[in-house]
Amino acid sequence: MSNDPATTPGLAAGRGGVSGRIPPASAVGEVAERVRARRGGTLTPLDLALLHSAPFADGWNTLLGAVRSSMTLRGDLREAAICRIAVLNGAAYEWNAHAPLARSEGVTAAQLSALREHDVDSAALGGELALIVSYTDAMTLTVAVPQELFDAVLDELGVACTVELTGTVAAYNMVSRFLVALDIGRGGPETPLQIERESP
Repeated sequence: MSNDPATTPGLAAGRGGVSGRIPPASAVGEVAERVRARRGGTLTPLDLALLHSAPFADGWNTLLGAVRSSMTLRGDLREAAICRIAVLNGAAYEWNAHAPLARSEGVTAAQLSALREHDVDSAALGGELALIVSYTDAMTLTVAVPQELFDAVLDELGVACTVELTGTVAAYNMVSRFLVALDIGRGGPETPLQIERESP
């Protein structure tokens, strides 16, 4: 069976190719099948990089599967946080994967546009979303979260969803850093970041 993502059933090369820095891994084996099952039958360029280390890919699949589908944090808050991380860390692949998901969860085109700006217009996002983005910015840019901001998120979301939001931001910072370091979904290290804009 070929492992070429262009010729193997159940593989997707995705936007920008697999990776500018490493070749795709083998797409066969128990771990690949578990990842494929979570993805609905198709491996992504990210998966084909992760599968170079089966234990890492397996753990990643379990963690990100839980973050994406097993928590009580609302989908619009989750996807807005992920999109914001993609912008802050320059992860175009992550943005292009999650901006459509954000729209499907109820994030508007205007809100997505606001998420793309370095200095976010809180009024454009709305109170709750602006709060979640402020928390995401703090965790991503400085790691430490000011107590006042933490307390505001805790009051808004409660303990369980605050833990889930914190875990989501931490997990997708990991994702974006992996993507950018291995140049997954971009033409090469010298290619300027191009995150596609959403029309209203």
